[in-house]
Amino acid sequence: MSTLKTISFVLLTFICMQTFAQDYPSKGEVLNIINKANSYWQKNNKPEVRSFWDHAAYHTGNMEAFQITGNRVFLKYSEAWAEYNKWMGAKSADKSKWKYKYGETDEYVLFGDWQICFQTYIDLYHISKEEHKIARAKEVMEYEMSTPANDYWWWADGLYMVMPVMTKLYKTTGNQQYLDKLYEYFMYANSIMYDSEARLYYRDAKYVYPKHKSANGQKDFWARGDGWVFAGLAKVLKDLPVDDTHRNEYLGKYKSMAKAIAKSQQKEGYWTRSMLDAAHAPGPETSGTAFFTYGFLWGINNGILNRKTYLPIALKGWNYLTKTALQEDGKVGYVQPIGEKAIPGQVVDASSTANFGVGAFLLANCEMYRFLEKTEFKK
Repeated sequence: MSTLKTISFVLLTFICMQTFAQDYPSKGEVLNIINKANSYWQKNNKPEVRSFWDHAAYHTGNMEAFQITGNRVFLKYSEAWAEYNKWMGAKSADKSKWKYKYGETDEYVLFGDWQICFQTYIDLYHISKEEHKIARAKEVMEYEMSTPANDYWWWADGLYMVMPVMTKLYKTTGNQQYLDKLYEYFMYANSIMYDSEARLYYRDAKYVYPKHKSANGQKDFWARGDGWVFAGLAKVLKDLPVDDTHRNEYLGKYKSMAKAIAKSQQKEGYWTRSMLDAAHAPGPETSGTAFFTYGFLWGINNGILNRKTYLPIALKGWNYLTKTALQEDGKVGYVQPIGEKAIPGQVVDASSTANFGVGAFLLANCEMYRFLEKTEFKK
């Protein structure tokens, strides 16, 4: 190789490396972000809290953070939470009183907000296989599947809360009924919440257009609600057998949602609370953005979403999460408080944080780390 060619090759390599460095964070940077945000949360919040959805959603992110970092402090935090809750959701022992509409008391055993905790219990079981960790999960879900009802998932959040429980328990037990009922319950949810034109999900049946409209008369799709579904579908596809009879149903919904979600991203990288009407509740919001970013990165990492199309969207989302949402002290801000819709005039700012928002933030960053692991071999 001539001297001129050698110099040209070195310069080209340097330019490529610089481009890579400018476009992507380093793995070390992402690890620092995960540790910073999660350590801040755990130092300021004890693990001895109930097993309801908001805490449980945080733990889905915490378990991913443990898998990426190997930090056993994170693992012990989830173990302490599970032990405190006796590896249960709602604790009623009287099956004749079990309910599944909205409820925060111990009779609402069949309500999905009390079942998301099973995701973490199952993950902990696979780290150290002690049957008591998943005994209640199997008892509850097997009872639920024995009933004739199929309308258990009547709100979008429930798809994240429980669909992955079904696939995780299938992988753990080999019981085909988990996949059969997953499909049955999912199709019911589609029948009442899915908009085939927009390819997005309403939060629940009362928000379906035109019965309900945004402030400017548009269809009102709540970002966190669609974030729950998009992330939930990614988790289902992760554990679903490749030859599952209904795999194309979940895959089709996931890929069509990706197209629809991408269209409504704001130039700053976030999604507004009402996805198609940015003026309804303007400004950044972290929980929906984090779930979307996680969903896009998971699809890229697993060869389901086209990297060229979706990576710029995922990177913009990640940049918002780490440069705007993450505060200097480790707090994850701009998280819309607990609710079920975009609320005009509601203040969501740098000090607005919540457990489920931190969980979603961790999911997105863990998937970014996995992306970088795959990418470093292609530089």
